[in-house]
Amino acid sequence: MSMVRISLKDGSVKEFPKGTRVIDVAADISQGLARNALAAKLNGRKVDLSTPVDEDSALEIITWDSEEGQEVYRHSTAHIMAQAVKNLFPGVKFGIGPAIAEGFYYDFDVPENFSPEDLPRIEKEMQRIIREDYPFERIEVSRDDALRMFEEAGEKYKVELINDLPEDAVISCYRQGDFIDLCAGPHVPSTGKIKSVKLMNLAGAYWRGSEKNKMLQRIYGTSFPKKSLLEEHIFRIEEAKRRDHRKLGAELELFSMQDEGPGFPFFHPKGMVLRNELENFWREEHKKAGYQEIRTPVILNRGLWEQSGHWDNYKENMYFTSIDETDFAVKPMNCPGGILVYRSKLHSYRDLPIRLGELGLVHRHELSGALHGLMRVRCFTQDDAHIFMLPSQVTREIIGVIDLIDKFYSVFGFEYHVELSTKPEKAMGSDEIWDMATDALKQALDEKGLEYKINEGDGAFYGPKIDFHLRDCLGRTWQCGTIQLDFQMPEKFDLTYVGEDGQKHRPVMIHRVVFGSIERFIGILIEHYAGAFPVWLAPVQVKVLTVTDRGLDFAGEILKTLGENGIRAEVDGRNEKIGYKIREAQLEKVPYMLVIGDREVDSGAVAVRKRGAGDQGTVALDEFVRIVRKDIDLKR
Repeated sequence: MSMVRISLKDGSVKEFPKGTRVIDVAADISQGLARNALAAKLNGRKVDLSTPVDEDSALEIITWDSEEGQEVYRHSTAHIMAQAVKNLFPGVKFGIGPAIAEGFYYDFDVPENFSPEDLPRIEKEMQRIIREDYPFERIEVSRDDALRMFEEAGEKYKVELINDLPEDAVISCYRQGDFIDLCAGPHVPSTGKIKSVKLMNLAGAYWRGSEKNKMLQRIYGTSFPKKSLLEEHIFRIEEAKRRDHRKLGAELELFSMQDEGPGFPFFHPKGMVLRNELENFWREEHKKAGYQEIRTPVILNRGLWEQSGHWDNYKENMYFTSIDETDFAVKPMNCPGGILVYRSKLHSYRDLPIRLGELGLVHRHELSGALHGLMRVRCFTQDDAHIFMLPSQVTREIIGVIDLIDKFYSVFGFEYHVELSTKPEKAMGSDEIWDMATDALKQALDEKGLEYKINEGDGAFYGPKIDFHLRDCLGRTWQCGTIQLDFQMPEKFDLTYVGEDGQKHRPVMIHRVVFGSIERFIGILIEHYAGAFPVWLAPVQVKVLTVTDRGLDFAGEILKTLGENGIRAEVDGRNEKIGYKIREAQLEKVPYMLVIGDREVDSGAVAVRKRGAGDQGTVALDEFVRIVRKDIDLKR
């Protein structure tokens, strides 16, 4: 009997008879692994568990605990949903049904549109199919046979997809029960592997994303291997709705979006307090880190954008105007302006590194359907900085930016993960320069001991980048900070410095942001804190509530004292019951309330209520000021 050697993820090597199925290899490792296995990677290729191993191979078992495992699990659930729809709605035609982040969808062409009342029926039929425990069977056929099969079934969308494949392609399909679908796979072993399913909502979707094509009906759903995980997911969705920054932004009077300026946010007085606190914090920390602040124009001429490469690589996202019969563009990025500031004088190697920071307003064209509150807008402020340095300073400067970003995110309580993006298909410069830049980023990450994921081909058009994805309190991730290493722009703009040898040399450039977009970061903070900002960020830090008119004078004295100590406060002296005033202050998510009744007026003390903790007792006013100032100064 011939044997094959299988290299496992832990580095060990085992021998098995040729033709041993992947699931049997998993069972040999442990029965627990076999129970949890969903699919596998054989020499880097994702395969079903029933796949035989016919040669020496590297094998990795895929379970739910990986992104790949969740994708296999949910894509399999999409097939189950498609089978349920076929059973319930005669005449349905099938589009595509991929797994997506935290769920799946399937697009259908149905004689009559689905209604929300149809979702429970489909879910019930899915549960029946799951109980039947149909095996997922892989079928491989020629392109001609696949065309014949799906043409006979009247599946025009599948036929279109097959026609896009090479003539000599081997087509894979999957069957569960009497349902067959075009699919590359892999899938879980059987429908019974799926445990908890929930169909979420309906939407319309153009076939292949083109408005020239027919509008199909899309059903979104999700699935989990445990009911408790599904319940947690649904809770997070409901909590996300409660925390929606668009809803809270209006309720807390922070910002609004107006029909007269779609995609252009309006910040209200309280929103400006929040924004200014973030910007002040940015300025303080950047000054400590050796940055100099600059400001560059919003509109610059076409020649600059052609020189930078934006005209050729980013034109579809830019706005244009004409001045004195010359073409100008509204800046989509701040980097060309920063470059001009650097180039405005001759620099010595002794001057470097030069760190130029800018809170720069940029404009980018976004389709109206993509706009989403502060998260996706057409104008926003980037907390940009551009660092010009010697080649020998690259690693040290990247590490300095990493440390700065880490300091910022820790203040807000964010954890994060790091991704490294490499040369995209549409890029400037040679492979050698890109390799040098990518290696420099890797070296900095390795020196910091940071784990990172590599995103092949996802870099900026002028250089590779490190992206920081922060995680909010609901477990959602947001890409905010970024570090982009650039050897291209210094070349294109002929940037130089005078070296020790008295000759001109080319500096290296870093583009980086910490917040990313100030507007988007505010949206993230609103949802992360559910509008209950820490004291240092809260637009109103203290609300003084009078019980009767007798307390108004003392409330005015308190307001003055708080203001003199840099504490933002308001007085609610309306002729309303104190319980009503307290509830309103709670809805406004004010961190501290001071209740002023006759006893407080007579004693000169203040009765303190703290957000989320209730009554804190009575203290002297100067002691209360000390408590609040400590919260503000420590940014707690």
